Amino acid sequence: MSGVAHQPAGSKREAVTRLAGELRAGRVYRREDLLPFSTAVDRHLRELVDGGRLAKLAQGLYYAPRRSRLGVLPPDDEELVAAFLRDKDFLLFSASAYNSAGIGATQLYNRTLVYNHKRHGVVKLGNRQFDFRMKSRFPKRLTPEFLFVDALNNLGDLAEDQAALLERAQGRAASFDRQRLLRAVESYGSMATRKRLAAWLHA
Repeated sequence: MSGVAHQPAGSKREAVTRLAGELRAGRVYRREDLLPFSTAVDRHLRELVDGGRLAKLAQGLYYAPRRSRLGVLPPDDEELVAAFLRDKDFLLFSASAYNSAGIGATQLYNRTLVYNHKRHGVVKLGNRQFDFRMKSRFPKRLTPEFLFVDALNNLGDLAEDQAALLERAQGRAASFDRQRLLRAVESYGSMATRKRLAAWLHA
């Protein structure tokens, strides 16, 4: 006879129920966040996923579904990325935001960019793809000047007519506040973007 003591089924259910009681709908959790609430966290997480109380987004990353009349709502991107990175110092945006920089970019982009200090590469979290790019510097929030400079930095990645976009960008450069634009290009511009804007602004 085995010497291993088996936990009664009722106790197992109670343990899972206690862990489920710590979950808040709409929150994203890392496995280690839930360790204090379970003595068998991996088994309990599997049971909660199987029961629909949690959704597994990636290895060690879970979402407590928030529901509306239309069904399950996706996790908030900011909270999802913060949990994945274990860090709140990042800038998250879609390349579609370049359309607001006034350079005539018109394409819509599904992939979400995440400028950060820790990770690089495309990562699937749940049903979404995030393009993590390590940057030494990025602003706390999007500004027209940053988007203008960053669009020029990433010109080769954009599904646009590059010659036409550059022509419009050259005309657009003079309409920005000169000092704000110079600060943006000094802080965030690639060498090619710095040279291009220097030529435009001093023409």
